[in-house]
Amino acid sequence: MVLYLPTPTRRAFLASAASFAAGALFAGHGIRSAYAASVREFRLKAAPANVRLVPEPYDKTPVWSYGAEVPGPEIRVRQGDRLRVMVENGLDEETTVHWHGVRTPNAMDGVPHLTQAPIAPGETFTYEFDAVDAGTFWYHPHQNSTVQVERGLYGPLIVEEADPVRVDRELTWILDDWRLTRAAAISDDFGNRHDLMHNGRVGNTVTINGRVPERIAVRAGERIRLRLINAANARIFGLDFADLEPIVIALDGQPVTPHAPADGLVTLGPAMRMDLIIDMSGRPGSHATVTDRFYQRLEYRLVDLIYDETALRDSAPDWPLELPANPLAEPDLGTALRHEVTFNGGMMGQMVMMEMGGSMGDAPAGGMMANMMHGEGIWFVNGKAATGHVMDPLLTVAHGRTCVLAMTNATAWHHPIHLHGHSFRVLSRNGLPTAHREWQDTVLMAPREKVEIAFVSDNPGDWMFHCHILEHQAAGMMGVIRVSGREERR
Repeated sequence: MVLYLPTPTRRAFLASAASFAAGALFAGHGIRSAYAASVREFRLKAAPANVRLVPEPYDKTPVWSYGAEVPGPEIRVRQGDRLRVMVENGLDEETTVHWHGVRTPNAMDGVPHLTQAPIAPGETFTYEFDAVDAGTFWYHPHQNSTVQVERGLYGPLIVEEADPVRVDRELTWILDDWRLTRAAAISDDFGNRHDLMHNGRVGNTVTINGRVPERIAVRAGERIRLRLINAANARIFGLDFADLEPIVIALDGQPVTPHAPADGLVTLGPAMRMDLIIDMSGRPGSHATVTDRFYQRLEYRLVDLIYDETALRDSAPDWPLELPANPLAEPDLGTALRHEVTFNGGMMGQMVMMEMGGSMGDAPAGGMMANMMHGEGIWFVNGKAATGHVMDPLLTVAHGRTCVLAMTNATAWHHPIHLHGHSFRVLSRNGLPTAHREWQDTVLMAPREKVEIAFVSDNPGDWMFHCHILEHQAAGMMGVIRVSGREERR
């Protein structure tokens, strides 16, 4: 049942002490900025609230949120600022906050039991870290995330460049979907086996910034920087901007050579971000429809861009598009440590594995199927299913080494693979070099696809490495990559 999917178309002290120590460790390993003169303080409270996701006559929706808002408050700082965020837990269960895509010290990463003790009900935790990279990031829990994120616990974190690109206006769209009942309540069928085994919890109602969108006002000749964040548990978006010609200038917060999106679609898997420059080239008084076309035969109208009757200017401005680079260490492929990673499991997983060679990773297809039937994991990384956030490392890398991960998606489903604490270059897809060697922290892998990524292990600690379809992570598709705290001597 589609409730309100847009119209289908045809086509505390200890915490502070811990954060200080972690910041000092981070500084000692070369990726922290000079100590920030500006300390920016914020407070977040996670608690139940009622918000209007869909218009009347539907009721408000009971959610969990930061500051009684969905999305939570925008945290906006300048590159080099130091953030100090006190998080209060007003829920009846434990929670954490993960700063997705931000290269924080390990103790500030927000992963329960792996990097911190969860925040108990009624307690607080203070996160403190430097904004070393400019870009579009976001925050969300990593405790019971399939439920907590789906109920509305997330918000944007924007780190502004010292020298940003020139635009007339900047917009942030946090895209999400919700599985709502006829009473506009969030369906409580979390963790059902169908979602776990297939493509995750895909909802029936799509929102932009916590509201079902109808129209957004624009002006002819206007240049807009659009920051897109996909906060959905599982939905992949493939946005068609009609006759407009968006230009990609950043992926996952990291600058990229400005380019038009592949196949004309702006494609974002869960947790991914993209910054676009869009010149509003339509006529005054006209409109452009933004359509989501990712799922075949399930296309729908996301939102209409409505042009004012008066143009801002007659033609697009001739302003530069390139963003300044962030301070990322360049991988040294000549001395790289190489590691093979295979993602297996899920519905039709045995069939795909047989097609791709019969046995992948550390366990044969039949053995993994037996584990699935007995409830011992549904998704696997090199034949092993995670049962919590703490586990033996999939890989241990000495500090300062370049690591190449040769990843194979031996499943029938897409997987957005996210590495905590680092950004990586995407080197190749199915053996072909990528056109832009883009930096990302979450890379979307298609079924049966092979992707190579490379990163410098310059942030010590145990880091999550997982599928960001949250139901896939909960059902086993997660590992830990350990970066040692000392330089390797060669």
